[in-house]
Amino acid sequence: MNGDRNDEVPNPVGPTQPLDWKFSQVFGERTAGEEVQEVDIISAIEFDKTGDHLATGDRGGRVVLFERTDSRDNNGNRRDLERMDYQIRHPEFRYKTEFQSHEPEFDYLKSLEIEEKINKIKWCQTANGALFLLSTNDKTIKYWKVQEKKVKKISEMNIDPSKTMGNGSTAGPSIPTSPKPFLANGGSPEKSSYSNLSNDLAFPPGGIPSLRLPVVPSQETSLVARCRRIYAHAHDYHINSISNNSDGETFISADDLRINLWNLEISNQSFNIVDVKPANMEDLTEVITSAEFHPTHCNTLAYSSSKGSIRLIDLRQSALCDTHSKLFEEQEAPGSRSFFTEIIASISDIKFGKDGRHILSRDYMTLKLWDINMDSGPVATFQVHEYLRPKLCDLYENDSIFDKFECCLSGDGSRVATGSYSNLFRVFGCGNGSSEATTLEASKNPMRRHVQTPARPSRSLGSLTRVVRRGGDSPGSDANGNSFDFSTKLLHLAWHPTENSLACAAANSLYMYYA
Repeated sequence: MNGDRNDEVPNPVGPTQPLDWKFSQVFGERTAGEEVQEVDIISAIEFDKTGDHLATGDRGGRVVLFERTDSRDNNGNRRDLERMDYQIRHPEFRYKTEFQSHEPEFDYLKSLEIEEKINKIKWCQTANGALFLLSTNDKTIKYWKVQEKKVKKISEMNIDPSKTMGNGSTAGPSIPTSPKPFLANGGSPEKSSYSNLSNDLAFPPGGIPSLRLPVVPSQETSLVARCRRIYAHAHDYHINSISNNSDGETFISADDLRINLWNLEISNQSFNIVDVKPANMEDLTEVITSAEFHPTHCNTLAYSSSKGSIRLIDLRQSALCDTHSKLFEEQEAPGSRSFFTEIIASISDIKFGKDGRHILSRDYMTLKLWDINMDSGPVATFQVHEYLRPKLCDLYENDSIFDKFECCLSGDGSRVATGSYSNLFRVFGCGNGSSEATTLEASKNPMRRHVQTPARPSRSLGSLTRVVRRGGDSPGSDANGNSFDFSTKLLHLAWHPTENSLACAAANSLYMYYA
């Protein structure tokens, strides 16, 4: 029955058809040969839960907000709406506002400069039409409220302007001539200065036919961003992650060695819940690289390390979560270890799927999808930079091997995406039987190529595990045969929470795509 079919929930791990990606919008597009200022380079992207707002942060400490317009502007006549039914609808955004979130600072105790660069942005719950978000640089987290304020314009009275004060008020009633206009018992003197009000207002001979009183002819709306809380002095090392809890009251912040738990309303106190700092720093073998709360379980969070492992911890077990409830890591193949093994194994980003059952991780070479109920290995591995393996020495020399690429999942969990060099980004299908692997360039006319390679089973994970390998990639070239430019890289991208729409940052430009 049709009714039953509509009620079915789509299976996120089923086979998916390759998407046909199209360019939608670009903000801050560069002209040919234009030199990009360092402070304008985008360093963070985040959709809110509804997908109606998008925030970006840059290296200059600014946060820019965009709002969706296509869902709000569809209140036209019936003919226009019917015409739109035949067109492909996709999210369209417009610039909303921007504000300076962080300023450069100097830590005099440690003789250390603190950059204003925005490392992460996270949206919080909205209230009374106001938007709330968290932004952080290396040391300080700030809680922002963005709200519309109405500015009223007042019309003037039709009296002689020469008899008015500078602020628009009349001289007569605002400055009494009598030094004692009122009696001690609250009465008024027999002859008050206000009795000469008509003279002070300078009415013309014969009077005024009609007196125009001040009214409010128009109201202008402006957006005001106000910092409500500043969470500072809690991290000795650079903050790499912040994540909101599903309880709407708390969030975590993570640096290289510690994870702190905060209450949104309390800025002068936090609880250290993870501490991997050894007694002797010479014994340090791994650092925390990313951390995120479970999307629905407020007691569960995951964090990744520079050794390529992901730890799941339960806040109910103890105040200091020095032991994990689950550990996810892939064992090295015998004889595969090299000087670069640990460097390329370091996880730069992790994301929970919307269902909370899967975790997506990005290391330098691959994307891995993990099932939190199966810690023997990833359920899928997607090769992103395998063709760069012969170039690892060069990448180490120019520090490109330390680039931190982010990753994201689609709202239904059927696809994953991440960035690469030459402003390319890649989308993979992760359903059973799917071999979708698409490469696109962040530009108005994106290069596009589907590479469909048969799935190859991995070591011991049975039919659940498969490896999608890029085909046709030769060292030093991309899927389209062009040489790679390691100076242009697409590190930051975000997937719309409910639709197949991607926001990608290429230097100072924000590109939007839909399928």
